[in-house]
Amino acid sequence: MNKILVIGGSKGIGKAIIDSLIEEHSIINISRTAPLLSHTNLNHFTCDILTDDLPEIDAIDTLIYCPGSINLKPFSRLKLNDFREDFEINVIGAVKAIQHYLPYLKKGNKPSILLFSTVAAKLGMPFHASVATAKSAVEGLTKSLGAELAPLIRVNAIAPTVTDTDLASKLLRNDRMIENIKERHPLKKYLDPKEVADLATFLISEKASSISGQIFELDCGIVSFKI
Repeated sequence: MNKILVIGGSKGIGKAIIDSLIEEHSIINISRTAPLLSHTNLNHFTCDILTDDLPEIDAIDTLIYCPGSINLKPFSRLKLNDFREDFEINVIGAVKAIQHYLPYLKKGNKPSILLFSTVAAKLGMPFHASVATAKSAVEGLTKSLGAELAPLIRVNAIAPTVTDTDLASKLLRNDRMIENIKERHPLKKYLDPKEVADLATFLISEKASSISGQIFELDCGIVSFKI
């Protein structure tokens, strides 16, 4: 039974990842609120990743950093603070967590790190300047650490398209917007959090032991996108 640290597992993709792993692994969740799940394999620490000291944990085999943002505005309406806040939660939070828990990971069982980007980091999407900038930094961090921490620790990232979470609720707030989102994806769908969790489960498993420094897009076939 591996010990997996999930940061931001109270809801959305993070919660789906915990749900998919909880029966076979020991899970530690760090987030501002506890996930609505009670299980003997789950321990929770209430913590704000950006402002609080991170809890000490005796052993970690995998670190999964899930916090993110969807801050969609025309570039002319984005303030410098928008860029700072998106960079803080997406990049600085991940760096803080990795630096803090790296000594534990180095002692782990076939350790790995999993981060999250977005398809907007690769595709040109209107109104995504702030979040795409931050997530592009996450992709750079993934590739750099994938090289630097090899061969001991594998580092990968998942870049999903629109996923049915609270974070994306403004994009999916009515039937018309839901249909528009579906139509802009060749597979005529958007993602369920469990689909993302399934890929996450694979990437931290031994089946992916030869994969590191990679960005995996879950894009429903998308090649262009407009809001």
